[in-house]
Amino acid sequence: MKKSQSNSVKNQREIPVTILTGFLGAGKTTLLNHILTNQEGLKSAVLVNEFGEIGIDNDLIVKTEDDIVELTNGCICCTINGELLEAIQTILDKNKDIEYLIVETTGLADPLPVAMTINSAREQLRLDSIITLVDAENFNDDTLFSQIARSQIIYGDIILINKCDLVTKEKLSSIELIISGIKNNPRILRTVRGEAPLPLLLSVGLFQSDLIAKNQPSHDHDHEHEHEHEHEHEHGHEGSSIEGYTSFSFKSKLPFSLRKFQNFLDNQLPDTIYRAKGLLWFEESELTHIFHLSGKRFTMDDTQKHRKKENKVVLIGKNINQKKLNDQLNECIFYETEKS
Repeated sequence: MKKSQSNSVKNQREIPVTILTGFLGAGKTTLLNHILTNQEGLKSAVLVNEFGEIGIDNDLIVKTEDDIVELTNGCICCTINGELLEAIQTILDKNKDIEYLIVETTGLADPLPVAMTINSAREQLRLDSIITLVDAENFNDDTLFSQIARSQIIYGDIILINKCDLVTKEKLSSIELIISGIKNNPRILRTVRGEAPLPLLLSVGLFQSDLIAKNQPSHDHDHEHEHEHEHEHEHGHEGSSIEGYTSFSFKSKLPFSLRKFQNFLDNQLPDTIYRAKGLLWFEESELTHIFHLSGKRFTMDDTQKHRKKENKVVLIGKNINQKKLNDQLNECIFYETEKS
């Protein structure tokens, strides 16, 4: 029998919640792993939300014996009708010892509806803060034109300017100046790989519900995000559109050829792809590789644990030619007949 929303998160002590938000590729999962790896004696649970048909982040998150990961695909703003609270209730039912909740949103999520949902259960949950990551390397005019990216900054209690090692001090100063023009008196931290001291991030009590109340009427969740948020889920070939961004997902049980995939990245990947992530398996390697692409930069790291051998990757961008991308990635597959 389905629990009513009024009973959601019932009979639990007040549990602090931190929302991690930030635009595509800003480093949210890396920050999350930093928190989970370095927390001591804190039993936390994680809700991860993704934009795309294939769940990737669930495979990329550090798991310790106390951590529970709930993966909900799609845009998190669609969960404000009680689904988010039901997911939290499920987590708390599984483990009565949970002391802290962390919600990682998709890079295309406005944190306001998420914050309002958490705040609606404030008898049981306490929204501690919204942490917004900003990608220093890829921060540009396109980011500033995005209503979602601006909302992430406006509602961020803490702004982490991340990837500071990839830009000049002059650009960092410029970014801080721009952020200060969007949000009054922002709390800004500069980080590399999201590595800020945890006492500055957790249990800080910075969330201000009166700010949400003040901004809600004019915001009213009826901006460009709402108008362009058309659901067209068709198993990876058509994703939801948010501010013109769509996702493309690809899976294969056969390995890629490293040479072919490198050629795809160097010569075929469209400029309109802003973000990609996945788990890759190459014929030339016994290992599975974690793949991240943000802007023009990509990394491919060996995993330290055994994973199922398969390829799965999500690409996010604008004006994506789904069929062409699908054909190009299929061309990257290594076939037995290619062996000499």
